[in-house]
Amino acid sequence: MAQALVVGALICVIGGHWAVLQSVAWVGMFVKFSQSNPFKPALVKTFDGKHPCKLCLLIATGKKSEKKQETPKPSIKLDLFCWANSQAVSPAAFAHRTINAVTLISTLGDGPPKPPPRPILG
Repeated sequence: MAQALVVGALICVIGGHWAVLQSVAWVGMFVKFSQSNPFKPALVKTFDGKHPCKLCLLIATGKKSEKKQETPKPSIKLDLFCWANSQAVSPAAFAHRTINAVTLISTLGDGPPKPPPRPILG
């Protein structure tokens, strides 16, 4: 169920709802035109653009209004790399921070401090 909702939301985000509505409109138009015309003329009449139905006109209006509401792209260019303030760091700057492994192990020899014993209540 959750996957279907996600797929539906993605379809709406990319404008797929207009394609679904347009398909429904074309099927309705073909059914209407095929009642009074043979197959091929009804099909041509459906897709020639000269005989739009009410739903086709609503879809066209909706698409135009959606394009107008799109947010304008910002004109600010983001500079992700700031080269002006970069400084070179040499390995010699870290030479005084080396740690002797023997010194480190000797400081860890005693282990963590133990808590004081708790008094027996009773």
